Amino acid sequence: MSTHHQLYYHFVFSTKNRSPYLQPETQATIFEYLGGTIRGLDAIPVCIGGWVVHVHILAKLRPTHCICDFLQKLKSNSSKHFNEESGLIRKFAWQEGYGAFTVSPNQTEGVIRYIQNQESHHRKETFQKEYVRMLDLAGVEYDPEYLWI
Repeated sequence: MSTHHQLYYHFVFSTKNRSPYLQPETQATIFEYLGGTIRGLDAIPVCIGGWVVHVHILAKLRPTHCICDFLQKLKSNSSKHFNEESGLIRKFAWQEGYGAFTVSPNQTEGVIRYIQNQESHHRKETFQKEYVRMLDLAGVEYDPEYLWI
């Protein structure tokens, strides 16, 4: 029998110390580079967005991908590029952790709309509140004491 899959993941992670590196004038460049890196890792970037201190990525992965390895490569390759090649940002880094949420194929349109509306969304809610709400909605257990380390 063949292998069939629809593995969509919604990844969320912030800049190191939630530094406001993702300014409107640099977002397009950063998000495009992330998309290219995702393609280079043999995955499909469906939607990439975020606001000032964090990024949301909806991507379709293969069964052979290891989420931890995939995100480590994505984050290290992109931060190296932003620091060494783009000339846009100095001392750029992503936080060490991340959120990874599975998405049913029939829910991808809603996630895409959510990612595309980050700017207006964050006029009302901070990244920290958004992230905790996402964890709670997904039923992810966490210790608030260690959430922002």
